[in-house]
Amino acid sequence: MEPRISNGKVAPGAYKAMMGLETYTNNCGLERSLLDLVRLRASQINGCAYCIDMHSKDLRAEGESEQRLYLLNAWRESPFYTDRERAALAWTEAVTLVTNGHAPNEVYEQARQQFSEEELVNLTLAIVAINGWNRLNISFRTVPGSYQPAHHK
Repeated sequence: MEPRISNGKVAPGAYKAMMGLETYTNNCGLERSLLDLVRLRASQINGCAYCIDMHSKDLRAEGESEQRLYLLNAWRESPFYTDRERAALAWTEAVTLVTNGHAPNEVYEQARQQFSEEELVNLTLAIVAINGWNRLNISFRTVPGSYQPAHHK
């Protein structure tokens, strides 16, 4: 696969704006592992190889188990996720696939049981951001494989 455009080089302002979303969501108070699970799940849904590679590596660097990584695509049938993670993953799917049901009330209520209003806004913004990254990387054919995770706490 050949990349089409290096969007960060040809439009650094756009890249900077997207990085602003990342900086905000990374510092919003939500657990880093939860954010990366959400990012990985949205990337799986969208089929973004670059982001799947990135966020699976980030999760491994954070100490995530291989079992939870492998079963993320089938999280509903797996006992390895907390109620908070399940609510976040369901909300991620609803927001990512917003044309399929327009974020149903039952999914929203499940999320509200696990997240404060502020946390839910921040979680939703993180989902919006990863969906944006997915669309950029898929559209411009960003090649996966070279990403190396930064040091995680």
